[in-house]
Amino acid sequence: MILFSLVLIALALVGAPLFAIIGASAMWGFMQADIPQVVMGIELYRIAEMPILLAIPLFTFAGYVLSESQAPSRLVRLSNALLGWMPGGLAVVCLATCALFSAFTGASGVTIIALGALLYPALLEGGYREGFSLGVVTSSGSLGLLFAPSLPLILYGVVSQASIDNLFRAGVTPGVLMVVMLSVWCIWSSRKNRKAVRQFTWGEVRQALREAGWEIPLPIVVLGGIYSGYFAVSEAAAVTALYVLVLYLLIRREIKLVEMPRIMRESMVLVGGILMILGVSIASTSLMIDQEIPQRLLAAITGFVSGQVSFLLLMLLFLLILGAILDIFSALVLIVPLLLPVAVSYGIHPLHFGIIFLATMELGYLTPPVGLNLFIASYRFEKPITTVYLATIPFFLILLLSVLVITFVPQLSLWLVPD
Repeated sequence: MILFSLVLIALALVGAPLFAIIGASAMWGFMQADIPQVVMGIELYRIAEMPILLAIPLFTFAGYVLSESQAPSRLVRLSNALLGWMPGGLAVVCLATCALFSAFTGASGVTIIALGALLYPALLEGGYREGFSLGVVTSSGSLGLLFAPSLPLILYGVVSQASIDNLFRAGVTPGVLMVVMLSVWCIWSSRKNRKAVRQFTWGEVRQALREAGWEIPLPIVVLGGIYSGYFAVSEAAAVTALYVLVLYLLIRREIKLVEMPRIMRESMVLVGGILMILGVSIASTSLMIDQEIPQRLLAAITGFVSGQVSFLLLMLLFLLILGAILDIFSALVLIVPLLLPVAVSYGIHPLHFGIIFLATMELGYLTPPVGLNLFIASYRFEKPITTVYLATIPFFLILLLSVLVITFVPQLSLWLVPD
C-alpha cells in the first residue's frame, strides 16, 4: 500500500493527469476492500444522473465567449464613467469588473489574461503607482468566485449535495464584503492621487450605457432569475449561453463563425477535465465513506482540537496552503468529502463551510510562494515574481482579514438562505 501511494505521488509530480491518479487510487481501494470493480462503474454513472451538471459546460462556454468579445472593454468604460470621479475610482472599477467577469468565466487566470491588458495600462496612465496597479489587477483575478454563476460554487454543490440556489445566495454578502474591503483600501491609498480622478459627466455615462446596453441585462436576467426562483440553475445556464451566442455572433458580430469551433474546443477541454475528475472522485468518495475514513479523520482531529474555533483556525491554515499548491477544482473534489463531515460535527453549517472553503481557496491564489495568480501576473505583465509578491502583500492581508470575518461571522453567509 505504501509503495502504491509513493508511485501515485511520483506520477502526480511528473505531471500525470489528476483524474488518472484519483481513479487509480479508487480502483486500488476497491480491490483492497474486496469490492467488485463493477461497483466503481456504477458510481461513475451517477454523474450522468445529475441535472445540475448541464450548467457546467453551458456557463463555461458562455464565459469563454465573453472573454473573446469586446464586452470587457465596454464594462470597464461603463464602470469608469460611473465611479471614475472618486479617488481610487479606476482601481474600484478594476475590482468590480474583474469580480463580475470571473463570476462568469469561473477561472481567475482567464480574468487576469483577458482584462489585464486593458486595466493595467489604464491604471498606470491614471497615475497609479506601478506596484499598486500590479497588486490591484493580480488580486482582482479571483474575486468573483463567490458570486453566481461561479463554476466552483456549482461544483461544491455537486460534491457536497447542497442546494445550488442556496449556495448562490450564501455567497452574495461574503463576496461583496471582499470587494468592499479592497475598494476601501484602494480609495484610501489613492486619496492624494488627483490625476486618477476624472470629471463625472452624464454624457459619458449615457454613451457608456448605450455601448453596454446589450451586456447590462445579462447579470440582471440570470441572477435575478436564479435568486427569484424563476430559473433553475441549468435553465439559467442555457439562457446565458444562448444569449451570448446570439449577441456576439449575430448582433454585435464580434466573433466570427469560423472561430466558434476553437472557442468550443477550448471551453470543453476545461469542462472535460472537470467532469473526469468529478466522476472518479465520486467513486473515491463512496469508497472513503464505505471505509469510514471521515469518521477516522474526525476521531484523529478531536484528539487534539478541542472546539469549533480551534478547528476553524486549523482548517483555514490548511486550506491556505492547499490553495497555493492545488487548483480549486481539484481541491473541491478531493478535500470537501473529507472535511465536510468533520466540519458538520463541529456545528458548522454545510453552506457556511462551502463559502469558507471557496473564500480561503480564492486567497490561496495569492499565497506565496506558489499562488497561481502570482505566476500568471508575472508572466502576463513580464515582471519578476518577487515584484508581484511585494505588490500583492497589502491586498493579501486585507483579503485574509475578510476571510477571518466570513469564517467567524456565519450569518454573513446564511442570512439570505431560507430556513
